[in-house]
Amino acid sequence: MSIFASVELGPPVEVFALNKACNDDPNPNKVNLGVGAYRTNEGKPWILPVVKKAEAAIVADGSLNHEYLPVLGMDSITNAASTLLLGDGSEALASKRAFGVQCLSGTGALRLGAEFLARILHRTVFYYSDPTWENHHKVFLYAGFTEPRTYRYWHQETRAIDFAGMLEDLEQAPEGAVVILHACAHNPTGIDPTEDQWKQIADVCEKRKLFPFFDSAYQGFASGDPNKDAFAVRYFVSRGFELFCAQSFAKNFGLYNERIGNLTVVQKEASTSAAVASQITLLVRGMYSNPPAFGSRIVSRVLNDTELRSEWMECIKTMSSRIITMRKALYDELVALKTPGTWEHITNQIGMFSYTGLNEKQVQILMKEFSIYLLKTGRISMCGLNESNVAYVAKAIHAAVTRE
Repeated sequence: MSIFASVELGPPVEVFALNKACNDDPNPNKVNLGVGAYRTNEGKPWILPVVKKAEAAIVADGSLNHEYLPVLGMDSITNAASTLLLGDGSEALASKRAFGVQCLSGTGALRLGAEFLARILHRTVFYYSDPTWENHHKVFLYAGFTEPRTYRYWHQETRAIDFAGMLEDLEQAPEGAVVILHACAHNPTGIDPTEDQWKQIADVCEKRKLFPFFDSAYQGFASGDPNKDAFAVRYFVSRGFELFCAQSFAKNFGLYNERIGNLTVVQKEASTSAAVASQITLLVRGMYSNPPAFGSRIVSRVLNDTELRSEWMECIKTMSSRIITMRKALYDELVALKTPGTWEHITNQIGMFSYTGLNEKQVQILMKEFSIYLLKTGRISMCGLNESNVAYVAKAIHAAVTRE
């Protein structure tokens, strides 16, 4: 008998299963609202023009080779990424109490940070929002955390943030617990705390001596302004917090399959940097040895070149503006149809995703009868909407809601 005979079939990853089901669906009117990737108004993937320009320059550079990168990545990308996050005039970076580590996109940055916290600092308790990105739970458990807990976030009745519940849950967190916080464009709800609410969250974290671990997957992509999207992280740093922040360049550069990310480490003093970096080096060596080069060279070239960086800023404004336009278009269609319920939350939310408030039965109607694919939680990717299908999607939502 095979040693693998006892291995049980694992459950499918929902978002990838949805994508396959949509691809296999012969319905010409099908709409994919599940996949978390930007699409143009024609429903096509978009390679950012500035990325094409950077790629061409890299290929034309005859001096490049395929040697290993340093274990913690290229300084040119880690410095640029951490500066994008913390700001050009960051005291933390200038004083060397903050530094970056090149990672395998945002997921790899989360895993590396979690490994450090669990293995080196022996943390066991982590908190994540209810709901959150489904991979947060798995990444931290696989890294060695043993006590997953949630804090309230989505309020179904108001279709807004349950801020009082969030604070109450964090107030009960044990000292030293790690708290995963979405830096901007909360996934899956699309609802972010206000600046004043972020300050209150910081107050609780400081009082309870919690360790903030920010997940920044959408900086610039959310609002079109990287500085605005970095408010929460920069505020916590200004308050003197030690923290981690996982950064991804999948969305804001459209580099989904290049797996380029960064883990920004912020400490109280620069004197601990050498020891922390050495332990992270050993963790990376034991997991994947060193990071890939091509995607990092693209991001590095763009962020470190004034002209290319300016072009990139225009690209992220293009993407964020189209998403905002689709939010309003869907809202307007639902209002025109007099669809029961309140839909203001769709335009109040920000970023790639919208937590529509649709229940699982309504989601099944959309998929089975209209070939509109979305997560069972009712989360949709706004990037899947365009001028050609938004009316069709609105009519389908109206049909699903009014049927109950």
